[in-house]
Amino acid sequence: MAIEQHRDVESVEATKLQSLQEPFIPPEENGSITMVLLSTLVAVSGSFTFGTCVGYSAPTQAAIREDLNLSLAEFSMFGSLVTIGAMLGAMTSGRITDFIGRKGAMRISTGFCITGWLAVFFSTSSYSLDLGRFSTGYGIGILSYVVPVYIAEIAPKDLRGGLATTNQLLIVIGMSVSFLIGSVINWRQLALAGLVPCICLVIGLCFIPESPRWLAKVGREKEFQLALRSLRGRDVDISHEAAEILDYIETFQSLPKTTLLDLFQSKYVRSLVIGVGLMACQQSVGINGIGFYTAETFVAAGLSSGKAGTVAYACMQVPFTILGAILMDRSGRRPLIMVSASGTFLGCFIAGIAFYLKARLQYKMHLYCHDKTKLSKDQSLLLEWVPILAVTGVLIYIAAFSIGMGPVPWVIMSEIFPINVKGTAGSLVVLLNWLGAWIVSYTFNFLMSWSSPGTLFLYAGFSLLTILFVAKLVPETKGKTLEEIQACISS
Repeated sequence: MAIEQHRDVESVEATKLQSLQEPFIPPEENGSITMVLLSTLVAVSGSFTFGTCVGYSAPTQAAIREDLNLSLAEFSMFGSLVTIGAMLGAMTSGRITDFIGRKGAMRISTGFCITGWLAVFFSTSSYSLDLGRFSTGYGIGILSYVVPVYIAEIAPKDLRGGLATTNQLLIVIGMSVSFLIGSVINWRQLALAGLVPCICLVIGLCFIPESPRWLAKVGREKEFQLALRSLRGRDVDISHEAAEILDYIETFQSLPKTTLLDLFQSKYVRSLVIGVGLMACQQSVGINGIGFYTAETFVAAGLSSGKAGTVAYACMQVPFTILGAILMDRSGRRPLIMVSASGTFLGCFIAGIAFYLKARLQYKMHLYCHDKTKLSKDQSLLLEWVPILAVTGVLIYIAAFSIGMGPVPWVIMSEIFPINVKGTAGSLVVLLNWLGAWIVSYTFNFLMSWSSPGTLFLYAGFSLLTILFVAKLVPETKGKTLEEIQACISS
């Protein structure tokens, strides 16, 4: 009797699960990627949330400092707290994602983001403001890991690069929306607007399947088959792909559970070096410093207001990230990131030259007691062109970063680690990425005060090191299954 009841319960649960995992939009006769696209769209709502959190500080600095009477150091702490929270989120992201699944991790992270945005909205002092910023940071720390992993695990191999790039695309769209909306509404209203993508993610998760690879990993084979079929279409033969995934996971399930120290074994070292190295390269070119304090950077370059430059920054990111998504599965990962790093070098170098010329001309003006008439005609004309040159350099930098340096490291990170170490390794890599983001965002204002051209030349130098690192160590993963990538790295 107990056995029959148990079977009945299993039958009911399977029926409920099947109804939840049926495609929200029916697949076409010849097999459809509709469910893959819908699942990706829902997942990247988390990426949009990520972008709105990161972009929040850029258009709100002056207003928040005035309303809450914050010093520059206090606002720098507020701006960088999102990265501190994200570091802690990254430390736990792998374990959370492996324990409760990709969808469960996205739900938890969204809860932290909603709590954080509400705390910022109701803030009357720096303490509640910082607490809200920290909470949103913890949420996006988890999202920064789970979203690209989920997309990589559900996508067909020939679309994986392009779909994974939508993660970065929605991040920059979120940042751009924050920049644009933040220029017309106040900082409290902008915090309230941050709730919209969170709510979309929570609702959307009800209509998409769990990652088939995670279901297979935890031994839920029936649900694995249902999820894979809903993603590939009812009339598609999934037997070969399912067998390949199950064989791969069975091989690694026989291995003991990994710890952080296990990642330094020889069989995992190459993957770890690639993952950590790419994230270090991404942050060392200075994106979070330039992105967090865009308006102030343009004002320092000589513009009367940072708003125009901020809007231009926002408008540059989106089309070039879309271009990167298109090229991801055509040109390949390695060429794209090397071209991108060349562009960030050029942009930083041009902006650095502009700031250097401005400093030299200001020094000459100081010698003449700030009298511009003492400057030669060529020097006066050059002084007027310096802001345009600086803005051009920054925009070239943003365009170049968006096309490759932004999305490619996250795509490769989601591809290179074996399933048995993906949680631990992914957490470490994302943690180090956010540590780099905190270092860059917190030190940026101080470095610019020390030497604006020196700071930009430093970032240009790291761009050159990125090209060298990718050329020597990073493999091409375009057009390979996750299992084939592991075979390539291990060989």
